[in-house]
Amino acid sequence: MEQADRTRIPLEKLKRVCDCEQELSFCKTSLDVAPLDGMIGQERAVRSMSFGLRMEAPGYNIFVAGQPGTGKTTYVQAVVAQKAARQAVPDDWCYVYNFQDKDSPAAIQLPAGQGRVFQQDMDELISECRSAIPKAFESNNYEQQKDALLAGFQAHMQDRFSTIQKEAGEVNFFVKQTPGKFIFIPVRDDKPLSAEEFEKLPPEERKDIEEKGKRLEKQLEEALHEGKALEKQAKEKILELEKQITLAAVDPSFSRLKEKFSKFDKVVAYLEDVLKDVESHHELFKEAASSSEQPQLPFMTPPDAEENFTRYKVNLFVNNEKTEGAPVIVEPFPNYYNLFGKIEYRSQLMSVSTDFTMVKAGALHRANGGYLILQAKDILMEPLVYEPLKRALKYRQAVIENIGEQYRYIPTTTLRMEPIPLKVKVILIGSPLLYLYLTQDEDFPKLFKVKVDFDIEMPRTSDNLCKYVSFVSSLCQRENLKHLNQAALARIIEYGSRLSGHQGKLSTRFNEVGEIVYEAIALAELDESEFVDAPHVDEAIRQRRYRSNRIEEKIQEMILQDKILISTSGEAVGRVNGLSVIELGGYAFGRPSRITAVTYMGRGGVINIERETEMSGSIHNKGVLTLAGYLGSKFAQDKPLGLTAQITFEQNYEGVDGDSASSTELYAILSSLSDVPLRQNLAVTGSVNQHGEIQPIGGVTEKVEGFFDTCAAKGLTGDQGVIIPVSNIDNLMLREDVLEAVRENRFHLYAVRTVEEGIELLSGKPAGVRQADGTYPDDTVFGLADRKLARYHEQLSEGKDGPGESQHE
Repeated sequence: MEQADRTRIPLEKLKRVCDCEQELSFCKTSLDVAPLDGMIGQERAVRSMSFGLRMEAPGYNIFVAGQPGTGKTTYVQAVVAQKAARQAVPDDWCYVYNFQDKDSPAAIQLPAGQGRVFQQDMDELISECRSAIPKAFESNNYEQQKDALLAGFQAHMQDRFSTIQKEAGEVNFFVKQTPGKFIFIPVRDDKPLSAEEFEKLPPEERKDIEEKGKRLEKQLEEALHEGKALEKQAKEKILELEKQITLAAVDPSFSRLKEKFSKFDKVVAYLEDVLKDVESHHELFKEAASSSEQPQLPFMTPPDAEENFTRYKVNLFVNNEKTEGAPVIVEPFPNYYNLFGKIEYRSQLMSVSTDFTMVKAGALHRANGGYLILQAKDILMEPLVYEPLKRALKYRQAVIENIGEQYRYIPTTTLRMEPIPLKVKVILIGSPLLYLYLTQDEDFPKLFKVKVDFDIEMPRTSDNLCKYVSFVSSLCQRENLKHLNQAALARIIEYGSRLSGHQGKLSTRFNEVGEIVYEAIALAELDESEFVDAPHVDEAIRQRRYRSNRIEEKIQEMILQDKILISTSGEAVGRVNGLSVIELGGYAFGRPSRITAVTYMGRGGVINIERETEMSGSIHNKGVLTLAGYLGSKFAQDKPLGLTAQITFEQNYEGVDGDSASSTELYAILSSLSDVPLRQNLAVTGSVNQHGEIQPIGGVTEKVEGFFDTCAAKGLTGDQGVIIPVSNIDNLMLREDVLEAVRENRFHLYAVRTVEEGIELLSGKPAGVRQADGTYPDDTVFGLADRKLARYHEQLSEGKDGPGESQHE
């Protein structure tokens, strides 16, 4: 009883109740406080984010790490938007046809808004060309110059043929023209010689006639050759004439456009290439004009009727004409094409084709000059995204390619787009565990040099309390909802401390806090209350727990039905109530478990049944080995520890991990060794080190409430309670029903620092202090255990094996 009084935790330390007069003296309702401006309790993250946004050097991209519900995504979008609004709008990017290499479209950079102007001006320019060029060729001047060139050629060729005919007549030859050629026929007495007549002529005369014919044929051949050369010259002159006429028709339009974009050398060079191409392909404009005048059925329209003019179009790839400040792109679906753009294809008669106008920008291109916000989990889940993103950031170039091309058996024709210089700050948002995983990649620390680390808790200071109320006020005002009165705000603050698991801190998981606020407001709406009051918040918390605690209730039901064996009264040897925490879908609750130990003579040491059956984790195994060290330090200083001890979590079918039950297991072993029964109306939690010091554990509030619920269901007897480590007292934020039971002395909480304090509380006997001769007093737990171990040693020394000894050896 004396030990219980020394270790009992006072009621006021079981929960830090919000004192409205002291902690909330600055307001009566949330309406009295201005809405929140900025971030609460994340000074480290805010300073890191500010630093990362200021850094312009390569590689200073940002990774925002934090647990879900801390508001990191909302904060990042807000602060980046504020930063971007003060920055200059980035340039537009256009892709145009490359007249030197048609498969490598060229990129042109223009000030924001000028890309659209350039695109429209080019459309108008080509439209003017398609109108002006055909009209220019309809003029009389063109026909006259063309006819003059043709007439000169024909006159010259007529003179040559006339000369040849005259010379042929002088040597008695007649020139006969047949389709495709000329024939020289000898004449005598003004009559052509037949073949028979020619053969009858003397040989000398025949030879003379043949030589004259060959000379005439040679002159004719020379004339025809000269005619072809003259014809080619005439065509070249006509083509040059047509180019001159084309240039005269379109040069004013081109000159006007070059003057307009004279500050952009790449645009001027492109326009000069377009002008040369229009000159060279003026027939396209003439043919298009003539074909447009002839009515055609849709299925008779040539498929490439307009494709001939596609190369003169401008693909406005990135358009920032309506962007205000630097772009902030949040890509919720970062698959490869959404992020890096794509080259689309058109299908034609069992084949596909593409051109530079079918190239589409991705989020990376739209964010160029600004910020790209991505969820880290998404880019890792999407195939073939992470590595291309790293390459883009490493080389600072945005490249467009279709990843499917490299996996085709027969690659299709594609384009090699000119890369666009990349200046973007990528912000990844993810969990701390994901950050640690990514740091194993050697490129990641070089590319994401800034870590913005969000905490899940903050100190419960007066300043942070005011900001907490401001957060609630901002929720109410933003949604035009009922405000909370002072008592309701106090409950919200207490809930924040419970979420953080510490009396001196508040949770920064504002999603969960906000959900309770919304649900309490909904309950107040049903009551038609002016303000949300404390009962509304309490009811919202109860209902939230009820929606999630089906499994918890099933376990309590099985305990009441003795299907899960838990004793809340009486005493037993080698048996202690341990406590664990189960978390399912974000809801955590405490579950009592019976931990038992059996000891007997042998040299097997401490055997963890969970470990032997591969049902325990490494941390639990470490805890068992630690308590074995404690036993050795207490009882094996003057003799070997001739002991086999088996410990287990009874009715454990899902495995166990963690060392929070190591002290409980040690109490069970000490009870079995000393044959001292332990109180079953107490449950124990706490880790132990090799020196017997009780160390803090997690989930203490849930563990206490879990055993309380079991005791309450079976009936509170007034002597039940939980033993926790002293260092966990400030982690207690118990429910009101638990506090009420403690207040009425129907339930108790005890805090211990050492194993000795715990075993005395459980057994009612002194633990025992080693005397000068190395032994312990007789009527103590350690004395009884030591005598049994000495007896085991004597029997083992005499050659007697304990039960199952050969098995353990």
